[in-house]
Amino acid sequence: MGSLKIIRNVRTLCFDPAGTEFTEANILISGDQISDVGPALEFPTTHGDVEEINGTGKLAIPGLINGHFHSPANLMKGSLPGLPLEVFMLYEVPPLGDQPPPARLVYIRTLLGAIEMLKLGITSVQDDAFFVPFPDMPSINAVMEAYVDSGLRATVALDQPNVVEYEKYPYLDELLPQQMMQAMAQAPVPSSETLSDLYQTFIDKWHGAEDGRIGAAVSCSAPHRVTGDYLQFLSHLSHTHELPFYIHLLETKVQRVFGKQKLGQSLVQYLKQQNVLNKHVNLIHGIWIDDQDIKTIAEAGTLVAHNPICNLRLGSGIMPFRKIRDHHIPICIGTDEALADDSINLWNAVKLAGMIHNITDPDYRTWPTAKEILTCLFQGGARAMGKPNTIGAIAAGMQADITLLDLNHINFTPLNDVKRQLVYCENGASVCLTMVAGEVLMENGRLLKIDEEAVKREARALMTEQRSGLKKAAESAADLEPYYREMYLRAAAEDVGMNRWANGPDDQPVVKGTKTN
Repeated sequence: MGSLKIIRNVRTLCFDPAGTEFTEANILISGDQISDVGPALEFPTTHGDVEEINGTGKLAIPGLINGHFHSPANLMKGSLPGLPLEVFMLYEVPPLGDQPPPARLVYIRTLLGAIEMLKLGITSVQDDAFFVPFPDMPSINAVMEAYVDSGLRATVALDQPNVVEYEKYPYLDELLPQQMMQAMAQAPVPSSETLSDLYQTFIDKWHGAEDGRIGAAVSCSAPHRVTGDYLQFLSHLSHTHELPFYIHLLETKVQRVFGKQKLGQSLVQYLKQQNVLNKHVNLIHGIWIDDQDIKTIAEAGTLVAHNPICNLRLGSGIMPFRKIRDHHIPICIGTDEALADDSINLWNAVKLAGMIHNITDPDYRTWPTAKEILTCLFQGGARAMGKPNTIGAIAAGMQADITLLDLNHINFTPLNDVKRQLVYCENGASVCLTMVAGEVLMENGRLLKIDEEAVKREARALMTEQRSGLKKAAESAADLEPYYREMYLRAAAEDVGMNRWANGPDDQPVVKGTKTN
């Protein structure tokens, strides 16, 4: 049966299909599952010792689900100014990178992100982990071991392009000097066969570990960053093992122009043509999608991962939330990475998701409601991870992934509308307990399985050791940036039949100089 716990006298928002709420309830937990929830419930006395958690003055909600994340950027907060994705990635994942980082650094940086998430009440994460210059098993194992040790529920993919850098963009093959193109062509690019073998080993070793708390997903990074045979392999792997399939899609206008110029169609229609779209797919960002794309996504039963802070941080645009919702397409909410958000605070992403779409339509009846945003957070997050009957709700038979918030905190004082205050007032400061699979991992700001101070000390030391390598990579990126800037500006000036920026539909971008800070 496992350990028994009872959370007593706690206000509870269940987020089950019936929308059950209790002003005061007991939550019974047996092992890693919720046994029951309701007023005045007790375990039978024959069940032995029961650990009691006082829920008086607290609010119980399902653990938060971070629907999209990249752990390899955990050490990079505040490292870059505002840059568009295509320039940003030059500095983050330099195309001429050579050596993988030490496995210990990979472990510590992954653990550092887990610490931040657990302290904020995040219990599950979808980590689309990228590896520079390419994945290897020591690095992969380091990521997975960090999640095992943290207690967090994690589903992890290997985000790895396998085409030459300049083939991922429009115009770039016209703009780059020949010597730069040659250097890119000589940079290490793993073959489809190598990546296929790596995925098989990864899944065999890690999928379903820790009684299912640790899982595998697959990732092509984006359809224009991989070969067709590798895209098909990943789709087959996802279908065979019923794994989430992460695909960055039409995040930027550059990607819209790429589809128009290189494929003669939207990248959504390309995926449909490749028979890749299905219920396992997480389409990440989905900003520069048109009405036909939205219809195609809906027909395929595919989900969209919304990352509103990253979308603004990189100037990518505003996702058409209402059109997506009106087509009954599931949406989850993610922080994206610590370099494109500068935190891993899902509460901030939730709040922005609840506000940014208000400036896209003067008809305020179309604006997102707090209830809708919370549905995306919990039900959408569970659906994205392929666990709609396992996480995302407080109900009998569900995993005991529970977050408690202090209703005495200033964020809830006075308590006027609990759901609106979760979306618009909460920032993680009132989180007082985080439980995953029935185990309390954080209580009153203190982590119970991780030595937070030791991890932070080691993270600082490891980052100091990496600075010379980062400086070298930044110098290489700076040499390439003028060509990428020109490519970006050309794409920005293209007419693609839509506008996802905050400027008016007839406005054209005007560049008056180079930002230097």
